[in-house]
Amino acid sequence: MTDTILYNARLITMDEGQTGTAVALSGGTITYVGDDAGAKALAGPNTRMIDADGRTVMPGLNESHIHLFAGASELSQLSLFEQHGFDNVKARVQAYAAENPDLPIVLCNAVDYTVFGEGVEITRHMLDEMLPDRPLSMMSPDHHTVWANTAALKGAGLFDGADLPPGNEIVMGPDGHARGELREPAAFGPIFDLTANGGRDRLGMDTGRDPEVPPTEAEFAADLDTLHKGLRHLAAFGITSFQNMDGNRYTLDLLAALEKDDRLVCRGRVPGRFISGDVDEAIDYAVALRRDFASDTLSAGAIKFFIDGVLDSHTAVMSEPYEDRPDWAGEPRFAPDFFADLCTRADAEGLQIAVHSIGDGATKITLDAYAAARAANGARDSRHRIEHLEVVREEDFDRIRDLAVIPSMQPPHPPGQCGLPMEPTVSRIGSKNWPRAYAWRRMRDLGLPLILSSDWPVSSVDPWASLHSALTRQSWHDSQPDNRLTLHEALEGYTTFAAHAEFKEDRKGRLAPGFMADVILLDRDLAATDPEAVKDTRCLLTICGGKVTHDAL
Repeated sequence: MTDTILYNARLITMDEGQTGTAVALSGGTITYVGDDAGAKALAGPNTRMIDADGRTVMPGLNESHIHLFAGASELSQLSLFEQHGFDNVKARVQAYAAENPDLPIVLCNAVDYTVFGEGVEITRHMLDEMLPDRPLSMMSPDHHTVWANTAALKGAGLFDGADLPPGNEIVMGPDGHARGELREPAAFGPIFDLTANGGRDRLGMDTGRDPEVPPTEAEFAADLDTLHKGLRHLAAFGITSFQNMDGNRYTLDLLAALEKDDRLVCRGRVPGRFISGDVDEAIDYAVALRRDFASDTLSAGAIKFFIDGVLDSHTAVMSEPYEDRPDWAGEPRFAPDFFADLCTRADAEGLQIAVHSIGDGATKITLDAYAAARAANGARDSRHRIEHLEVVREEDFDRIRDLAVIPSMQPPHPPGQCGLPMEPTVSRIGSKNWPRAYAWRRMRDLGLPLILSSDWPVSSVDPWASLHSALTRQSWHDSQPDNRLTLHEALEGYTTFAAHAEFKEDRKGRLAPGFMADVILLDRDLAATDPEAVKDTRCLLTICGGKVTHDAL
């Protein structure tokens, strides 16, 4: 009854008690881990026998922080990653617009803050020169700033400004009109209402709400195809599980429909989300998602909050004013007392909480809220998370450990890594904060279950580029400690610790009998690969639940 056997492998089991050269899979479960002879004895006439030829076989990767629907949608947009110079960008935009004459708005992504040079402000007038007669917008790599031309601003009703909640801004010009820069989702959300799908792909990210008007049958089918394309993109990299960091019921309904059609090629976990509005309604919504989606292939059970923005646009909340803007430390999305009550109420319902927190002031507010929840509700195995943790106060490292918070960090995000420019991020962090920025090593040395991810589409979802960054990261100043991780530590962030973060460490993240048959075959012996070459790793075979979801053999 054995379905598949992979033998002659260099196993990375992520399980100290399991060694060997072969794995057998049956009915969606790992049934054997050991030597080749023992595995081959389990073979039947219909067993698929795969000779790994000395290459690595390991658990499927668990991407613990992505935005699936937005990432899938952006696969068809114009990427301007690592593109610079006005004339170069203009040519690419015009060529893409000409190739896509029916797009209601031309969307570009991965646009550096310094795309036209350090210190050069991007304005609507620049975008008007590129495309004067059609709506055009450009998204920053961090997805917290959008630049739009005049046609897009007018079409979205933002040209004359708008009332926004704290932490969001439409940058206005001296003429009383928008200059073109839109900071944070409440400011740029209306831009995406202009897209062909009416912004459905971003609803879980920007508002956490479902479409106000139910999609037509054709629109639903188109969204299914978009998500399936995104899932196949994940599977090609060896990803067998993803943990979404935005979500709504509509996203889960789409994934459930894919599962029904046998097209759900990755396991998914999708949280509820609160941006603004009625707190009780949002928490009840997240609880209902947990009740309605609770399988090993598709689940909920968490709620996602934002407390700040990002460093590059000065919207991250710092404990002291920015070094390059001494009159400003950022504005939190929620007042600290309100946020503590919000987390306490979510914790009381047994929800796992994940908070986007980048500045060290934001992390203090988040830890205070988690401490308040524990004081009110008692300690439990909550596994609350903090997403990003790009700068942390010295006194808060021990608090993260003492409150048993899971640090969720992204190796592609430090300036200078994975194609990102050094500026303006390094200056925004401030020299006195450099030693405590992107402190992966400090988290591991504290014994914390550090989980790693890409934040796709903020960065490429390629886990091998992410792992390369984790293994080889260089400091940008002598004041920074060495934050490199070992291969085993980095892989834990994508396997065992990632499974722990979703309460499934007893059945995924390791090669062990009885665990889910989520297994990948790489194109090399990863343990023998020079760290600099890890980025070139490719996945030859992805198996999720015993089913092949990617085959490049």
